[in-house]
Amino acid sequence: MTNPSEEPAWKQRAVERSIKTAKLRAAQRVQRFLDAAQAIIIEKGSTDFTVQEVVDRSRQSLRSFYLQFDGKHELLLALFEDALSRSADQIRAATESHTDPLERLQVAVQLLYEASRPDPTAKRPLFTDFAPRLLVTHPAEVKVAHAPLLALLTELMEAAHDAGKLRNTINPKRVAAMTMQTVMFIAQSSGGPDDATMHPITAEEVWDFCSRGFVA
Repeated sequence: MTNPSEEPAWKQRAVERSIKTAKLRAAQRVQRFLDAAQAIIIEKGSTDFTVQEVVDRSRQSLRSFYLQFDGKHELLLALFEDALSRSADQIRAATESHTDPLERLQVAVQLLYEASRPDPTAKRPLFTDFAPRLLVTHPAEVKVAHAPLLALLTELMEAAHDAGKLRNTINPKRVAAMTMQTVMFIAQSSGGPDDATMHPITAEEVWDFCSRGFVA
């Protein structure tokens, strides 16, 4: 017998369809807000915009915006997380043409360095303006945003370790975290008017420096 407390199967299916439809529509609304904000950032070359500008560009309501985001900070954070996730996907794709685990790790480290360097010709205010402030005010959010990159480096580090390419004594996950932070710091510190700018550090030098700490 059917338990009286259970909903009829037809009702459960109807509710599930309703929830699925609502989630899909919410995701579409979120994406329209993200696309609108990204377009404004590209036009202005900065993150100096208002929520109302995003709402107007997306052709949605202010109420709808605040149903999806707490405010502008959360919107920028979503864009930042999305950008880092896409960067991780691109780096992963580039490593897949290599079969040697250590070569795959090298490709990932070098591409991460190149992607993290300041580019005067490319306006990337999410990284040049928003990210440094976020690191100071919300370090936990920065950690979450970088999770896809860390997961990728950890995976590649573990594969190289299992293949006997790295020192037995290392902890792949900890070394991956230290490598990511080192690579990104070197990259982001290379934008000043000094000798490092006139004779910039290369991706090969960064790999050589980092790899000496873990390659067998």
